Amino acid sequence: MLYTNLKHLMTAADHKKLISENENVMVCCGRMGPMCIPVYGIMEDIQDEYPHVVFADMEFDNPEAHVIRNAPETKIFMGIPFTMYYKNGKLVKATSSIQSKGQVTSILDREFEISDVLV
Repeated sequence: MLYTNLKHLMTAADHKKLISENENVMVCCGRMGPMCIPVYGIMEDIQDEYPHVVFADMEFDNPEAHVIRNAPETKIFMGIPFTMYYKNGKLVKATSSIQSKGQVTSILDREFEISDVLV
């Protein structure tokens, strides 16, 4: 288990359910290592700023994480974590390796923009 304050996805079924029941989802699939921990920290820090996004993690070494590890979009990835962004059940962006807060929020703002109607 990952020691974060994020929602933990333990099975492929959990992953499928989360992305099918929520409009905007960010999942970070990694380990408790130096490239992954900063991304989890960013996600924890910005959760309140993005209430329209569900933030979750999944352990990279869990066999159930095959849904992320074997996704066509991650085939060329060389470093963890694999970070996946889903909109209405569809993958809209995938990144790998360490990211800055600015990189993460830029993707969130672009892919999960709050419409003017909701503001």
